[in-house]
Amino acid sequence: MIAANDRKRPDSLDTMLTSVDRLFGYLMERGKPLTPRPSDIIISPYGKCGTTWLQQTLHSLRTRGDTDYDDISRVVPWIETAPGLGLDLDAEQRANPRCFKSHLNWTEVPKGGRYIVSFRDPEDAAVSFHKFFEGWFFEPGTISLDEFVMDFYVKRPPESAYWQHLASWWEQRDNPDVLLLTYESMKSDPALNLERIAGFAGIELDEELREITLTNSSLTFMQAHKDKFDDLLMRELSEKICPLPEGSDSAKVRVGQVGDNRLLLCAMARSALQSEWDSVVGNRFGFRDYEQFRQTVDARHN
Repeated sequence: MIAANDRKRPDSLDTMLTSVDRLFGYLMERGKPLTPRPSDIIISPYGKCGTTWLQQTLHSLRTRGDTDYDDISRVVPWIETAPGLGLDLDAEQRANPRCFKSHLNWTEVPKGGRYIVSFRDPEDAAVSFHKFFEGWFFEPGTISLDEFVMDFYVKRPPESAYWQHLASWWEQRDNPDVLLLTYESMKSDPALNLERIAGFAGIELDEELREITLTNSSLTFMQAHKDKFDDLLMRELSEKICPLPEGSDSAKVRVGQVGDNRLLLCAMARSALQSEWDSVVGNRFGFRDYEQFRQTVDARHN
């Protein structure tokens, strides 16, 4: 056992990856497949593309505003990690439909339920990913944004990469059990997207429930209650398994930026992101960039 005072947060990509691999190796060894019910809803965006926001929205919708929990992933469990965290995927939940979180692509996600996926600009997602790991999986200021993007985010294996995840779900665009949204539309018109989510979930949206859910899923509310959205269960386990120093900054609710992150990334990092887009998404579907793709996704709801 490493004493609390002797624990150090990683300060390089190599040591960061060692900690990440140790944590998820522990969780995967204890994994258990979920057999979804036809009414179950699995929220499965790529990381930092609106997952927590959708968890909070669905949970508020189905409970009329329940906030009596310490971690949103306790009441909307993360499929890939729940067994290792001591959560029973087969258990009844506080309300129906049962809802789950995932980051799996269509190929890997458990089949038999219904699915909501939000897409987000890869530049914004990559920057948010860096901010999320900084202060948790690596010491602040030790791994630059551009190094993180080019040597970690871009080089992730295909089965866990942003572009393959997006492509796999876009191929399901005509599947009636799949609802595809964009983070940008969720932010610009939350009321409209709430209508889409409630309708897909089969939840009658009266005016009171509309106001409760819009309030509880707003950036203002989630920032004011950020301790409910800071991956408490995962953070505590990571501090034990990795082991990382206590008191990690794992807050997920920050500013929800749209589009400004190009100012933070160097030209080489932006080029690397675009190159992956061209190779995986552009060549397969003909979208020249994320903006053209986003417009197409949003237009399907009109």
